Amino acid sequence: MAARLALLFITIPIAELALLVWLGSLLGFWPTMALVVVTGVAGAMLARAAGVKVVQQIRAEIAAGRMPVDHMIDGLLVLIGGVLLLTPGILSDLTGIALLIPGTRSLITRFVQGRMQKLVASRRIQMVGFDGRRVDGHPFGGRPPESRPSEGRPFEGRHIDV
Repeated sequence: MAARLALLFITIPIAELALLVWLGSLLGFWPTMALVVVTGVAGAMLARAAGVKVVQQIRAEIAAGRMPVDHMIDGLLVLIGGVLLLTPGILSDLTGIALLIPGTRSLITRFVQGRMQKLVASRRIQMVGFDGRRVDGHPFGGRPPESRPSEGRPFEGRHIDV
């Protein structure tokens, strides 16, 4: 795993640099620098807008009493996309834009969920609830919390009239 990461951290910057040099020789230095700056600024604005939308969706899911698993993964992907757009380079910009587009983001979300379900099913990772007990079943799409038996545990809370 460490060798893969080292290879990744070596090959990607070399590819980015080679692409920038090639693009610089094709377009010129200043147009290439302008392209890098414009994609960084546009990416920051796009990431902010997408991030605000994802946060609103997460709040709506929580208010409805549902676990916002899909939206949490979306939020992580938007964050990664924003960081990639702020990183100078053409490949990172293209990847960041792909992560900010809802259609490609949903494809990546389904892929991540599938991988997580395989890891849970193979028992390579374990899901643990808030009470420390192991959770069986799928991490995504199990029974909703309101249909689970309370097992006689008291529920504590407070009520505020507004």
